[in-house]
Amino acid sequence: MIADSCRDGVKEPRMMAGIMKKPLRVVVLSGLVLGAVLGMAGTVVSSDVLRAELWAIDSTALVVATVVLALYFFRQGCDGIAAGFLVYAIGEAVMLGGTANAVAASVPAFAAGTALWAAGLALTSLPPVMPIWSRAAGAAAAILFGFTSLRIFAGTLLTPLSRPFPYFAYPFLVLTFAGWFWKTVKASD
Repeated sequence: MIADSCRDGVKEPRMMAGIMKKPLRVVVLSGLVLGAVLGMAGTVVSSDVLRAELWAIDSTALVVATVVLALYFFRQGCDGIAAGFLVYAIGEAVMLGGTANAVAASVPAFAAGTALWAAGLALTSLPPVMPIWSRAAGAAAAILFGFTSLRIFAGTLLTPLSRPFPYFAYPFLVLTFAGWFWKTVKASD
């Protein structure tokens, strides 16, 4: 069962010393910050070239950070959360493939990526391991991105910059990243 996916029924993963070495912790924390900051910056810049560059760096940083988090939580016995991070990373990688295109041309990759984001966010938000505020933000983001993806697949033309969806889902995603950041920092205590 996903909610009890940590070894021995432990809902809080054991933060064993040495599991996430300091260099990897720095990689995760840097990736989450770059992803949050550059991702949001990409939604407000007017230059298509600058947006593509910001989103390419953002996506790459988040793929690396979430794969490392997946490995960490897998080693802790939290298979559901680990799976969520891997699914999220796959969604981010799918979106990375569309960032070199014009915003309208990136819609197919964006639709597939948001579907995978929604699934990954749900998997990381269900088990009671992350802070409750991060889980709530992740659940809200999962619903909003899932809704966005379904609308695109149903034929509605929504781009990554469309308002209200998905534009207003991004702050929930960034708040979720903040929870992942906090959990990574706490793992070093």
